[in-house]
Amino acid sequence: MLAFETNCHIFDGCGFPAPGLNSFLFEPLFTVGGIEFNKPMLLAVLTTVIVIGFFWAAFGRAKVVPGKLQMVGEAGYDFVRRGIVYDSLGKKEGEKYVPFMVSLFFFVWIMNLWSIIPVAQFPVTSIIAFPAALALIVYVLWMYLTFKKHGFVGGLKNITGYDKSLGPILPLAVVLEFFSNVIIRPFTHAVRLFANMFAGHLLILMFTIASWYLLNGIGIAYAGVSFVMTVVMTAFELFIQAVQAYVFVLLATNYVQGALAEHH
Repeated sequence: MLAFETNCHIFDGCGFPAPGLNSFLFEPLFTVGGIEFNKPMLLAVLTTVIVIGFFWAAFGRAKVVPGKLQMVGEAGYDFVRRGIVYDSLGKKEGEKYVPFMVSLFFFVWIMNLWSIIPVAQFPVTSIIAFPAALALIVYVLWMYLTFKKHGFVGGLKNITGYDKSLGPILPLAVVLEFFSNVIIRPFTHAVRLFANMFAGHLLILMFTIASWYLLNGIGIAYAGVSFVMTVVMTAFELFIQAVQAYVFVLLATNYVQGALAEHH
């Protein structure tokens, strides 16, 4: 719900139209091949087009002396490569995973950014299905690399933290590690991103609607304060959007690092 979608103001005898789950539900915009597309789905598709289009334009005809677009692309690519992947996996082992992690970072970041883009004004990652799908991809990669690197028995030891030196508490430790790695880890990976984007969008909506609601009589003075908070929260959300994309990819690289690590 947007602020101007209601004519309710303070002192008009109506209550504050607080945003809720209805702000995250969307009717289908159109149907393609029997598939109904709503606003978040459309924004996700646009995100894919933007990410692919940007890097295609930046590196499709790469030059030794880069132009402005190529320089921006190289800066973003290098940030993920050196700042996240190399730090976790090292240059030699990590290079093969750089394209995936770069794609993941910018895909998550742009989906977050839609929250502050006029007309769109909605973070796609505040719908749990999108972070869950991305976390599932990382989870499958992690499991695949674990068993490919260590074999079936070694892979089980890797994800359960099997260590004979634990003695009598070994069974308990194995159960806890298995539960933590196989169930809790992918769940928290998805929910961390979802919860932050959900809460941030809700706060921006709250202050935006409050600014509109208070535009009546003496409430105008309070509307100004609410509007300032809207601007502050939007600026803060810009920071959080980038941080959450960074954290999501950082965790993904840490999972890959754990899959490739030698079990002791």
